[in-house]
Amino acid sequence: MDWYFYIALAAILSQLLFLLQTFNNYRYALRKYNRERNWHELRVALIVPCKGLDAAFEQNIASFFHQDYENYRLWFVVETEPDPAYERLCGLRDGLQKKSQAIDVQVFVAGHAESRSQKIHNLLYCYHRIGSDIDVLAFADSDICVRQDWLSQLVWRLRRPRVGATTGYRWFIPGKKNIASLALSSINGKVAQLLGNTVFNQAWGGSMAIGVETFRRVGLDKIWPKALSDDLSLTYAVKKAGLKIEFVPACLVASYESMTWRQLLEFGRRQFLITRVSRPATWWFGLFASLYSVSGIWGGAAMAVYAGSLGDGRLPFFAAVPIVFFAGQLVRAVLRQSMISKLLKEDAPKMKATRAADIVGSWAWSILLLLLVVSSAFGRTIRWRGIRYRMLGPTETIVEGTEAG
Repeated sequence: MDWYFYIALAAILSQLLFLLQTFNNYRYALRKYNRERNWHELRVALIVPCKGLDAAFEQNIASFFHQDYENYRLWFVVETEPDPAYERLCGLRDGLQKKSQAIDVQVFVAGHAESRSQKIHNLLYCYHRIGSDIDVLAFADSDICVRQDWLSQLVWRLRRPRVGATTGYRWFIPGKKNIASLALSSINGKVAQLLGNTVFNQAWGGSMAIGVETFRRVGLDKIWPKALSDDLSLTYAVKKAGLKIEFVPACLVASYESMTWRQLLEFGRRQFLITRVSRPATWWFGLFASLYSVSGIWGGAAMAVYAGSLGDGRLPFFAAVPIVFFAGQLVRAVLRQSMISKLLKEDAPKMKATRAADIVGSWAWSILLLLLVVSSAFGRTIRWRGIRYRMLGPTETIVEGTEAG
């Protein structure tokens, strides 16, 4: 047998195994997302850092007030009072607090960060204000909109001793139907689809929770003060302690966002650059997976042409490689769009264009994803919500200054 025969065979088998794992994740999400969780014994501090006014800001913030959870404190935190989010949050607090089950609603001002990301600085500001009456820290981003049972779903699985943290993920729903926004949703969907009942789960800071005792036991109170990424550092600490990151399908949340191509490229590079510095092994896996996905189609096609030029009688077998990879990407796109239309039923009508773009252009988005990962292979400086950071290592960050725009 020629060397390229074994490469083709390995490519087909690995692609089929990957497709099987995707289908398992799909079944897991549909089986778990609609379970009722009515256990409210753990006392929760829900912390929402804010900076500026995101798209659908009031709708997103209101969703945190409307949680069907009887034992939670709702804390918002901004960097400074001049931040436009501060005044808006105070107004929403005054208008919605009486209608909420939250036993306490606060809007904190954390001040400027110096040796860590502003987001982590804000989170730690709130962490240092919790008392012995708090069992769980829950975290959410201001650009997501959550369902009423989101908090109870997120906290529920923390009852199990082997579960160190729980997480959801975001699903971008474009406000505008421009190609860059559709690409963002499709690429993000590829990542969301990797989550399931697996040891490879990564926490996502926009929708995650961890017990206070676990937070301290794994050393996050010592790691976060010099970190840039809240979720990557949490994932590392929790897994290092031998605990599990549990993905909660019901906590996969809507994020209403639109981007230009420039914003998309900046966003993608920033996400992968943070991963490269904070979790190099995860970044290398992402690079390999993206390269594998793209080369499966185009490298497989080249291999088939090469075999045909040699007059190899096994040409149909080699031609099957790009076909299997293309079909695999198509099937995975159909599965993730089917999944999200069930998990986010109310938003399904808004996702028709996204659904079509993801399925039809699944092969093209794989190329774009690879380019974004490669673009993050260079440099250590990022711009995040108007602040410029230089990452020296996983737990060493320098705040270089604030940029306009």
